[in-house]
Amino acid sequence: MNPMSVCKTASSSSSSSSSSTAKAWIVHGLLAGAAIAVAIGARAFHLSRSGRLRSRVVGIIPARFASSRFQGKPLVHILGKPMIQRTWERAKLASSLDYLVVATDDERIAECCRGFGANVIMTSESCRNGTERCNEALEKLDKKYDVVVNIQGDEPLIEPEIIDGIVKALQAAPDAVFSSAVTSLKPEDAFDPNRVKCIVDNRGYAIYFSRGLIPFNKSGKVNPQFPYLLHLGIQSFDAKFLKIYPELQPTPLQLEEDLEQLKVLENGYKMKLSWMGSQRRTLNAFTLL
Repeated sequence: MNPMSVCKTASSSSSSSSSSTAKAWIVHGLLAGAAIAVAIGARAFHLSRSGRLRSRVVGIIPARFASSRFQGKPLVHILGKPMIQRTWERAKLASSLDYLVVATDDERIAECCRGFGANVIMTSESCRNGTERCNEALEKLDKKYDVVVNIQGDEPLIEPEIIDGIVKALQAAPDAVFSSAVTSLKPEDAFDPNRVKCIVDNRGYAIYFSRGLIPFNKSGKVNPQFPYLLHLGIQSFDAKFLKIYPELQPTPLQLEEDLEQLKVLENGYKMKLSWMGSQRRTLNAFTLL
């Protein structure tokens, strides 16, 4: 037998084994975290009266009219209903939310939301982003909540399971202050800067987010055997952390990547991720219109 053939076969086998190990390691970490989340999420239900766990959950849908990219976007009709209404109706299906509210600075959006029965809180026009709007809305709520889910208003097809997944992930990780979701990255999206990639440790905590492909191998090409992860933009916060989050100064990596969640990691806080299965993702307005 040709020695070079043997060497090539062995190398190929080793590479395949390495890729399989990497995939198993990443997926195992995320699935293990999800299993723990389910167990502790159930325990949180039974202990909700005691306050020992982060059990009370509010979903906040920040919505503004004066968007530079798409003015009046929340009120655009999709198959006969305003986008904000479709987002509300999908979010209402999440079993983990104790309360759901729209936070807006525009009376046109508020009037529309009240018209289909949504709870509404008016917020200041000075809010620079959805996170700050969520924080202001939280301060104005009569009841106290332990977890805040920031549900983007331009996701009319958001899956309720994604909301439930990130809530349970945060409840299962008392050392985390922030949670989000990931799914499989499609190969054709590998070099799309609008598809944010993520890498995690073996316990399902975020290590880094990037608009570039991560991890990036020395060949400069996509490895079809590696389980690359796509970040889904929905977020949930520990309510106490949300109050200080807007005060955190912008960080170098956050500014370079233009990804706000990086300042959480750069300031030493932990972020737990929920695995949402193969090729699942939310769809926003630009997908539909």
